[in-house]
Amino acid sequence: VNDWFKPLAYAITLLRYDGYPCVFTGDYQGIPHDNKPEVRGLKTLMNIRNKYAYGIQHDYFDDPNIIGWTREGDPNYEHSGIAVIMTDSVGGKKYMYVGPQFAGKTFVDALGNINNTVYINADGCGEFYVNGGSVSVYMEKLL
Repeated sequence: VNDWFKPLAYAITLLRYDGYPCVFTGDYQGIPHDNKPEVRGLKTLMNIRNKYAYGIQHDYFDDPNIIGWTREGDPNYEHSGIAVIMTDSVGGKKYMYVGPQFAGKTFVDALGNINNTVYINADGCGEFYVNGGSVSVYMEKLL
C-alpha cells in the first residue's frame, strides 16, 4: 500500500462502525532499519476511535472519489461524534449530517490537514472539506 493511502485505510478500519481495529506494528512504531516512519496521524486515529467514534453512522458514498461518513456520538462518551471525509483524487467537500445535538458548534480537523473550521447549522449539518489524496476527521472544537 502506498504511504499516502495508509491514513485513509486506517480511518476506514478504525472509525467506521463495522471497522475491525487492526494496526500493524511497523505502521505504529515505524521500521527504522528500512527507514520507514510511523504512519502519520495513526496514533491520533486510534485515540479518536477510543474516545469519539460512537453512535449512529451515516454514509456519504455518492461520489467515486470523495467519500465520507459521520458518527452522531453517544451520550455515554463525552464529546463523541465525528465526521470523516477522504479522497483518492483532488480535494473537495461534502455536506454531511452529524446531528442536532451539535447545532451551533464548531468542528475542526483533528488530523490538522484542513485549517478551516466547520459550523454546524440548526439542522445538524455542516460542509466538510478534504485536501487531495488525504483524509480529514472532524470533531467538536473544545475550548
